[in-house]
Amino acid sequence: MEGGGFFPFGGDPEEILRGLREFAEQQTESVKEAQREQFATLTLNTAVELTAAALRRVDVSGGPDEQALALRDAMRVLFPEAVALVSAARQGFMRE
Repeated sequence: MEGGGFFPFGGDPEEILRGLREFAEQQTESVKEAQREQFATLTLNTAVELTAAALRRVDVSGGPDEQALALRDAMRVLFPEAVALVSAARQGFMRE
């Protein structure tokens, strides 16, 4: 074990531990960032899917004016919910 001391790959044990700690911290931050992005993406997809599903269930029979009124009434209910989901997604994209 020439020149390697206790560790077969050589180097100062404190420096090696410090490097390992820094590497672990970088990996932890990378995982957190990936989780934030995944949460944000899933939340945006959920907002889109829920809004689309709800609008498909709206009865839009009648003339154009009646159809427009039905869709406006539905959006009056759906829009605040979609905005809340998009807001949560946006926070997921932002760094802490």
